[in-house]
Order: sequence, then structure tokens, then C-alpha cells
Amino acid sequence: MTYRALVLFDIDGTLVRRAGPHHREALVYAVRRITGLETTTERVPVQGMLDPDILAIMMRRAGCPRSRIADAMPEILRVAERRYQRTCPPLEDKHCPGVAPLLDRLTRRNLLLGLVTGNLTRIGWRKLERAGLRDYFRFGAFGEMAKTRAGLAKIAIREARGQGWISRNAPISLVGDAPADIQAARRNRIRAISVATGLTPTDELLAEEPYILLRDLRMLRLRMVDGTEGAA
Repeated sequence: MTYRALVLFDIDGTLVRRAGPHHREALVYAVRRITGLETTTERVPVQGMLDPDILAIMMRRAGCPRSRIADAMPEILRVAERRYQRTCPPLEDKHCPGVAPLLDRLTRRNLLLGLVTGNLTRIGWRKLERAGLRDYFRFGAFGEMAKTRAGLAKIAIREARGQGWISRNAPISLVGDAPADIQAARRNRIRAISVATGLTPTDELLAEEPYILLRDLRMLRLRMVDGTEGAA
């Protein structure tokens, strides 16, 4: 099946928000379990970051050598994922405004939906399962798959084209709430659709010059993502 367009979504602050401390706690738990280090996510600017980078900062601040971090990281990621899968609460009431109606509308109009998120794979999917949003998304690129968010977007685009889900010229958009999402879209030459439902002030989002900035996803229209906006 070939889709009209591809729309990639960030998760935290874009699809769900105020999801509780369970994600951060899973990272702290995993570090403690594997290395014995007591760490924290406090004062780590987690918005827009990839989970492995957050973990590395946590451990460096606790005095862990870079070589030890690299050696321990694969097992830490696995433990964090397992922990979050066990502890993630129901998130059906944590949707950002307009999310479910929008995803339903885009799906019905034959648009392919994917994820570009700093969450680890099993954390990201679990979060969406508990939010009741999992079935809208066919695939995703997750925090451990690349070094940067731009790299994740590149992986997602390559996957969609390689599977024949979209044509070479199909419109592609990346929807997110952080400057990192806008930067990732720009580096992949796709549309950056920014939403002010996360932690970043609106003026900081505007400074990154997204294709469009929306108050929330209730304002997103099909023409913004299917290539018809501005058409005669």
C-alpha cells in the first residue's frame, strides 16, 4: 500500500504530556542496577534529548568514566526498558489536546504515521500502548537507533521509502514540541511542524523558524501535511 504522505511525530510533549515520573525513574533504576551509581535526571535538560544521551550525562555527573559508560550502556538500556514496561501507568488521560481526533483523521485520509522520538524503543511503544495510541503508528525511529534526532528522522524516512510505503516525492513532515525537532526536520529537508504543548517557550520555537507553529494539534489541518497547502 502506498500512502499520500508521511507524518512523523515526537512523543513527549507532542502526543502525551504529564506522563508521570516513571520514565525518568526507569533510567535512574537501570543505572543503579547495572553500575551501582546513584544518579538523577534533575537539572538535565531532557526535552528533545535521546535517552542514551540523558543516561550518559547522568553517569558523567556521578563521576563515571566515559569508557565505563560505553561498556555499561547496552545493558542499562535493556534494564530501563524492562523497568518502564512494568511500571508505566495508564496514560489515556494524558493526551495533548486534539491528538486522538487528529491521528484518526490522518489515518482515514491515507497518510502514513510514524515516530521519531528520543525514547528507547520499548519505552516509546509502551507509552503509546498505555495512552491508547499505539495502533495509529506503523513504525518508528527510537533513541538508541542513531546519535542525533536528525539521524533518527533520516532512518524513518529511509524505512518508509525503502518499504515502498511512500513515493520518492511524497510530502514528509515532522511534528514536535522542541527546537531539536525543528532542527532535525531542517537537516532532512522536510517540513517542521511545531506545537507549543511542551516545555519550550513559543518565542524559542519561533526562533528556529519552523514551517508552521501551532498552539496545539487541534489546529493542524490536512493541507499542512499532504502537500496541498498553497496549491491553486
